[in-house]
Amino acid sequence: MKAIICTQYGSPDVLQLQEVAKPTPKDNEVLIRIHAATVTAGDCEIRSFKMLWFIWLPMRLYMGVRKPRKTILGQELAGEVEAVGKDVNRFSKGDQIFASTGMSFGAYAQYTCLPETAQDSEDGLLAVKPSNMTYEEAAAVPVGGMIALHFMRSAKIQHGEKVLIIGAGGTIGTYAVQLAKLFGADVTCVDSTQKLDMLRSIGADHVIDYTQADFTQNGVTYDVIFDIPGKSSFSRSLSRLNQNGRYLLANPGLLHMVRGAWISKSSRKKIVISATSEKSEDLTFLKELIEAGKIKAVIDRRYSLEQMVEAHEYVETGHKKGNITITVTHNKPA
Repeated sequence: MKAIICTQYGSPDVLQLQEVAKPTPKDNEVLIRIHAATVTAGDCEIRSFKMLWFIWLPMRLYMGVRKPRKTILGQELAGEVEAVGKDVNRFSKGDQIFASTGMSFGAYAQYTCLPETAQDSEDGLLAVKPSNMTYEEAAAVPVGGMIALHFMRSAKIQHGEKVLIIGAGGTIGTYAVQLAKLFGADVTCVDSTQKLDMLRSIGADHVIDYTQADFTQNGVTYDVIFDIPGKSSFSRSLSRLNQNGRYLLANPGLLHMVRGAWISKSSRKKIVISATSEKSEDLTFLKELIEAGKIKAVIDRRYSLEQMVEAHEYVETGHKKGNITITVTHNKPA
């Protein structure tokens, strides 16, 4: 089978298209014929190994000190079940599925195997694909959708509350906007000029171009602030939070964690920095929302497996709107 192999850390050029052995499912696994995958900012961080210093060493020990142990990257996919292990009960050959691969990665290929039921963070999660989505659209749901769902639920949003989402135009943000609106919030989005029209189209009530204005200086306060990149001034952002407000951080630094714990204990403001715990029922819940027409995937560009280097280069520009998908083709049988 064809797969994108990453044998060293570095620029997108380290990604190489190669022929590798097709995997065989274990007794508790399904073999997935992959039709689509995605490229996220997280994928680029793993490939380049540019990440926060306090997680650099543990991640390096896990992933491989000198070179990656897991050479096929990619954290989300959509495809078709081609075969199942003898102990699999939930899925059958021919089922159309979408999945998060967890820390096992493996989506940058024509085939991969995943356990029917996840036991830990390595295993990933899979569910039947939303019936009203293409493979490319469905592949763009699991990672961003489940992270956004986790934080929007953690915020305990009440109808009519004002929610500010910083970095709203990316993988996580586009789902957070839609979920916050679904929960009844008045949503303000902060991002760059070229993403504002898209954000309005998915429900944003107000948009702020961070290249032209500073949301911390406009006098408006919010019940919930969701900072996805984690690059805004922590103190100035907190000043825009109401007394009983919730400040959510998807990518917290060490200082955020220390100060956040103190603020949560010493004031009525709550800092939420908890890691996402992926659950199969959350993926199913997102599927139901999608089939009901309540949320959708935002796709900026589509690339082929052979164009993986270009896809990674584009994601690293920081200009993507929503998601970048990878279409995985297969030779037709003779």
